[in-house]
Amino acid sequence: MVKIIADSTCDLSKEWIEKYDITILPLHILLGEQEYRDGVDITPEEIFAWSDKNKTTPKTSAPSLVEAMECLKPYADAGREVVCFSISDSMSTSGNVMRLAAEELEAGNLVTVIDSANLSTGIGHLVVEAAIMAGQGKDAKTIAKEIEELKPRVRASFVVDTLTYLYRGGRCNAVAALVGGALKLHPKIVVENGAMDATKKYRGRWDHVILSYTKDMEKELKTAKRERVFITHSGCDKETVDKVREYLESLQHFDEVIETRAGGVISSHCGPGTLGVLFIAQN
Repeated sequence: MVKIIADSTCDLSKEWIEKYDITILPLHILLGEQEYRDGVDITPEEIFAWSDKNKTTPKTSAPSLVEAMECLKPYADAGREVVCFSISDSMSTSGNVMRLAAEELEAGNLVTVIDSANLSTGIGHLVVEAAIMAGQGKDAKTIAKEIEELKPRVRASFVVDTLTYLYRGGRCNAVAALVGGALKLHPKIVVENGAMDATKKYRGRWDHVILSYTKDMEKELKTAKRERVFITHSGCDKETVDKVREYLESLQHFDEVIETRAGGVISSHCGPGTLGVLFIAQN
């Protein structure tokens, strides 16, 4: 059976990682001189506390070549096909490190690396779909082909409570224009063609903003791929998340409404209070 590996930005919960036997390759988070592995020895709460204290955003980096080789080696040695997923190549060199690791192991014929052109559970959707196909006995070539067809259909967006983290991190150019007198704005950040862009802007109370953002997608949500929808957030209060869940369940469309917490890398760039509703659109 094809092995599925994803970098830590896919933001899948431990339950889902275990359910589909997915191996996670952590990115790195740098708090000053200290380096940590995403999801292993640092929590988003620790990242936010450090950021607030130091008035700066942590730096993040791809896994090391050695780490990627250690991750791939058992499967390469066993002659097992592997499909790897990375955060968008325009946001990190994570995918390139995986490709280099496969070359170093002389396993390029066994390892397929997919640039998700996405982030967070936008990647997570693709990873789960690939794992389901692997379980059905499909080979790596078939899985990669079907995933490439799915990629443009993934709808990944989120609203941020504070612009500070996105602005400091420089990952979303459109945010720079909003900062200044517009700190009361809550932009909808959309991932398109592997990059983030600020689109619609919301004002007002945060819980109202989140519900408005979700309801604005109702038409597409009602025709989305039915299997699952992710609510992914970086520490929103339970009441707000429950309201989003109740609304999504009221559509009576999705088989599962799944809540996940954003990991350290995504939280580092988006800040606390970020929430996204991520799904796969119909053809």
